[in-house]
Amino acid sequence: MDVLFQQIQEVGWEILFICIRVLLILLLAWFAMIVLKKMLLRLELRLLRQSKISGEPPSEAEKRLETITRLVRQAAFIVLWVVITLTILKEIGVNIGPVLASAGIVGLALGFGAQNLVRDFISGFFFILENQVRVGDVAIVNGTGGLVEKLNFRTIVLRDLGGSVHVFPNGTVTTLSNLTNDWSAYVFDIGVAYKENTDKVIQVMARVGSEMKQDALLGPLMLEEPEIFGVDKFDNSAVIIKGRIKTKPIRQWQVGREYLRRIKLAFDEAGIEIPFPHQTLYFGEASKPIDVAILEKLKGNNHS
Repeated sequence: MDVLFQQIQEVGWEILFICIRVLLILLLAWFAMIVLKKMLLRLELRLLRQSKISGEPPSEAEKRLETITRLVRQAAFIVLWVVITLTILKEIGVNIGPVLASAGIVGLALGFGAQNLVRDFISGFFFILENQVRVGDVAIVNGTGGLVEKLNFRTIVLRDLGGSVHVFPNGTVTTLSNLTNDWSAYVFDIGVAYKENTDKVIQVMARVGSEMKQDALLGPLMLEEPEIFGVDKFDNSAVIIKGRIKTKPIRQWQVGREYLRRIKLAFDEAGIEIPFPHQTLYFGEASKPIDVAILEKLKGNNHS
């Protein structure tokens, strides 16, 4: 009887010690969660300050950082609670070896079956973390251009000028060109006749750009006056002058079209010729020009 009482007493003390250890583990887990939340908050504030310094719009920065921190928080909490659960199971005497082996087999099977999905999520995470592209940007993805309508952890959704929607899994993106990151540019090639004085042409182009920069509507969209690089090449029927206009994001086409319109008017006013292809048609060496043949035929009808 004394032996039985002693065994019960030992078991009771062992259960008490197990409960105390489990309680300590839960307290440490609670403390770890508080520290983790504070670290994530400091990381979010730090990234937000960096985004403000770089000039990123606050709404876009907050949306991007909220997405990143939410994903990191979920992943960290999952790992933390898995470790806590396994530790508690070990403390109460459960053999966690088979559990870990089973989890490894299941994880391996899921890894083979969902490797493309995991690749898409990892690529999407780095797209958002590195701020490579944002919703509202104009980008070229794998050779297809359009407006970025959605940016998820799995896909990038573009809508092109014709209204077609293109969906690209993030893991399949091999080339990505962002046309509206921080600032944009409209590059133009303007051809003039060979007889024109190129110095005069460049002066007219610079004057048009300066007037646009002073415009109340278009001026704020331009970061600076147009850069006229000069004569770029000699084409078949024209001298090509290249230049560039730096604008705010997604404003390059609006500014560029207006610049070309004003250039046409300014060239007409200054008498500067913009050449265009000419073709002359011949109907064999023995035949007369078609207008002469028509006139002779009309004269013959009148005499008759």
